[in-house]
Amino acid sequence: MKSRTENPAVALPGVLAALQQLSAAAEQAGLPRTVVMLVELRASQINGCAVCLDMHSRELWAAGETDERIATVAAWRETPYFTDAERAALALTEAVTRLADRPDPVGDDVWAEAARHYDERALGALVLAIGQINLWNRLNVATRQITGEWVSQWVRGAREVASAV
Repeated sequence: MKSRTENPAVALPGVLAALQQLSAAAEQAGLPRTVVMLVELRASQINGCAVCLDMHSRELWAAGETDERIATVAAWRETPYFTDAERAALALTEAVTRLADRPDPVGDDVWAEAARHYDERALGALVLAIGQINLWNRLNVATRQITGEWVSQWVRGAREVASAV
């Protein structure tokens, strides 16, 4: 397996730093990190992004998430493992990720349920997090980025940081 080209976020000057700043801004809005990680995993499942699936499932595991929660994100509606707030975030993720699948992709019911669990600031951060993971998925899928050792190294580094805290 070989990627088509280097990921544009890494190849083009300033892009990676800008995406990292966007991610940091979303995290500072008070959205729970677990919600962000679940959103990242779910969107990556829908978009078929192997790099992000590998990275975010490992990230969830490193953060102490259970195997049951990680393994069943794609079937969150049929499992007892997620809170109502997480379910609202996952529903919004699916709606925003599948914009072309229906005439009113982000229906009022989906939005209202998310707004019931997240204040305006956190809801804005949630929409940004969903948009950003969709961007990463599209960059990785379009250029056929290959998951592998670099994901393992990133997760090992994250575990070391988490255990030091």
